[in-house]
Formats: sequence, C-alpha cells, structure tokens
Amino acid sequence: MKKRETVFCILFALLCCLCLPGCAEEKGEIVVPDVESITRFEIPDNEAMAFMKKLGVGWNLGNTFDATQDTWARVREMEIERSWVGVKTSRELIAAVHAAGFSTIRIPTSWHNHVSGDDFEISDAWLSRVQEVVDWALEEGMYVILNTHHDVGEAYYYPDEAHRETSLHYVECVWRQIAARFRDYDEHLIFESLNEPRLAGTAYEWNFRKNMPECVRAAEIINEMNQKFVDVVRASGGQNESRYLMVPGYDASPENAVNGVYALPEDPADNRIIVSVHAYTPYSFALDLKGTDNFGITSASQTGDIDRFLTLVYNEYVSKGVPVVIGEFGALRKGDNLQERVDFAAYYAAAASARNIPCIWWDNHAFTGDGELFGLIERRTCQWKYPEIVDALMKYAGYDKIPAKE
Repeated sequence: MKKRETVFCILFALLCCLCLPGCAEEKGEIVVPDVESITRFEIPDNEAMAFMKKLGVGWNLGNTFDATQDTWARVREMEIERSWVGVKTSRELIAAVHAAGFSTIRIPTSWHNHVSGDDFEISDAWLSRVQEVVDWALEEGMYVILNTHHDVGEAYYYPDEAHRETSLHYVECVWRQIAARFRDYDEHLIFESLNEPRLAGTAYEWNFRKNMPECVRAAEIINEMNQKFVDVVRASGGQNESRYLMVPGYDASPENAVNGVYALPEDPADNRIIVSVHAYTPYSFALDLKGTDNFGITSASQTGDIDRFLTLVYNEYVSKGVPVVIGEFGALRKGDNLQERVDFAAYYAAAASARNIPCIWWDNHAFTGDGELFGLIERRTCQWKYPEIVDALMKYAGYDKIPAKE
C-alpha cells in the first residue's frame, strides 16, 4: 500500500470512530448518569442490616460450576466446569473481579452430575475444586454465596407431592456434606439452599397461580426444603450454627416471597435468614430477547417496575429487619444499547442500595450471538468488556452511597 493511501485509511478510520454508532462507545463517550431522585429508606439498626451493607454489589460466576452435562458427566466430570463457557476459572479472574470493586461473589453450583448412591455422595474431586475457588475469593476478602443450582429434577429435587420425599432426602444429603466441608469457615461464606425451585416443565414453571392447588403445594414443599436445609446446616456445628443462610420462594421471584404461602424457616440462630430473590426487571428490557432495547432512566413505567418489586420486599422484610439479597439481576446486550444498560445498572443499583438490598449481576460469559448476553468480563484475559456498566454499579452500590432524605 502506498504511503498516501495509508494516511487516507488512517484518517478515514478516525472519522468512523467519531461518527459511526458503536465507535463512540469504545471511545469512552458512554456516561454514567446521575440518579438524583433516589434517597435512602429507613432501615432497622441490627446486625443483619449492618451485614447487608458489607455485601455491597456482587458478581455471579455464571454458567461455570452450575453447568450440567448429563451425557458424559461420569467420564469427564471435571471438564463440566468449562463446558458452557469454554474456560476454566482462574485465580486471576477472581482477583480481577474483586479489584473492580465487587465485594461479593455468588458461585452457582450444580451437584447432581457429581453424586452417586442412594445418599447422593458428592465426588470429592468436584467438592474440592469448588472449595478451591471459594478459598480464592475468601482470600481476596470477598463474601461468597454457595448454592445448589440446576438440580431441579425428579431424581433430585422437584416440588410436587410425588417427589417430596426424594427432594427432602436430596437436600438433606447434599447440604450435610457441603456443611461439613465448610463448617469452620467464617461469616464471609453464605449458603443458599436452592435456585429458582419450581414445577419445571409445566404451565406453572414461571407462572405461579395461588388459586391452583398444585402451585400452593409446590410452594409449601419448597418451604419444607428450606427448613430441611436450615436444620441440616445448623446441626453440623462450627460456624454453621450462626452462618447467614439464603432461602428463596417459588422460582425465586420477589412476588412469590410475599405471596402468603412462602414462610421463613424456623431457625435457632437469631435473624440469620436472608430472603433470596431474582429480578431481571423490567423484563422486556432486561431479559426478553424479543423485547425493547431501550431503558429510559426517566421513564416512570420502566423505573417504576424496579421500584415496585423493591418496595414489595422492603415493606415485607427489610423494614422489619429481615435481610433480602437479589442473587441475580442484569440486562442482556441487545445490539449497541450499552448506554441503556449503563443507565439501567445505575438506576437499579441505586434503587436497591437505597433499601439496603445487595444485588448480584448475572455474568454468563456470553458476549456474541443471539442468546442471553450478560457477560461483563472476558475470563481468558481478565479484561472487562463493559467497564462502563461496572462503573455504574460501583457508583451507586451500597447503602452509604445513597444520600439521606433531607
């Protein structure tokens, strides 16, 4: 290429970066908005509320230990970790997440591909690998949430009458082993009983109906599973006697935590139960692949959806001193809507923080294609693909970052 042509190409490329959609995003012109309309809600002065302040904002190690591969689990068990994301978790990744300002990491973990026998004996290799990553996060000074994730199934736990006994037995066996392995870990480690328990494969999977007996019975059995979880963990002794424990309602939706059927487990520890909810809200923007790519930070309908569900759980629990954690939230990428996702992250984090409700971004390491693109950090290089979203979260995540009412 001739020198004159080379100069022309460089100038043309610079012009494109100034003028074309998308290039402006890469040049740092995405702006974290000021969320001036939100002020702190009153919260009770107790240990649980103080503990929630420490959790700040979190990040999910999604599609990793929660991956499932039923066809070859016994042959290539330890490859499951990378089967959905294509990369094995590194210590450098955990350090990068913490360095970015995330104080909590949720490690979703599926266990059913790694158990054997009538009492669901967990593979030591799998449990040890999970423990290794937990340890990395704790050594960074982070809070860690460890759960049972994609274990909803008739052979493991499934909340209907026909599978009630199996479900309770699975919860008892698996959590007895997990609790024993981590019994001496301090309060930086939190256990979460179940992930989105529901009547999978039915018309009610994501559509709880209080007037349908099968739905009500499912919610009651979920209460029983949560109670079994608490009983098993507390009985294991050590730090587990007072560890914070998270428990969801039907499908972990906020509405089903206030549906009149969901009940907090009885617990010998004082106020150590956390209500676990997931909220990809507003749904049309945050999770619906066919929905809108626009989020209006001044749109009363969109921000109102966020405010409504947060106020539901605030009124029912936080205002009474009972902690709530949003274990999953986020907004998937739709084309070049980075500014809209930044606006969403800022408003959501501010609104949740104002009510002292920590929230944890779902990162599934997905960046391209036509699926659910929630990825924030490239795990091979430990480089943030969307640092602007992280900046928005950090600006507003944490109760003390929200101004008090005048």
